Amino acid sequence: MADGDGVAGRVIRVRLDDTATESDIGALRKWLEREQGLDEMVRAGRLRIHERRRTDETGAPMGVGMEIVVALVSAAATVGFNQLVAQVGRAVEAWRDNRREVEDGDPPEGSVDPVDLDG
Repeated sequence: MADGDGVAGRVIRVRLDDTATESDIGALRKWLEREQGLDEMVRAGRLRIHERRRTDETGAPMGVGMEIVVALVSAAATVGFNQLVAQVGRAVEAWRDNRREVEDGDPPEGSVDPVDLDG
């Protein structure tokens, strides 16, 4: 299977650490939606970016934290899933660099992980 084949329904989870505020989550989601490449996929309906309550591996809610979900919704996507994970990771780092410049204090640490929906 070529990189990018059969990727419809693949999900990337973006989490910020416990120092993140609700405004950090919202700002990062908006940053991802405007990121070059990701924004084109969102407008074309091939990618969805949204916030949801954090869950553990079983799907049970985890505290009051939020996470961002980047979901590939079309097998016609021209980017391979591993490339998309890397692109989202770079975008999160760019957001952290920007936040460091425009706000006081260190930005929250972030993690970008593919989610196995098959169990």
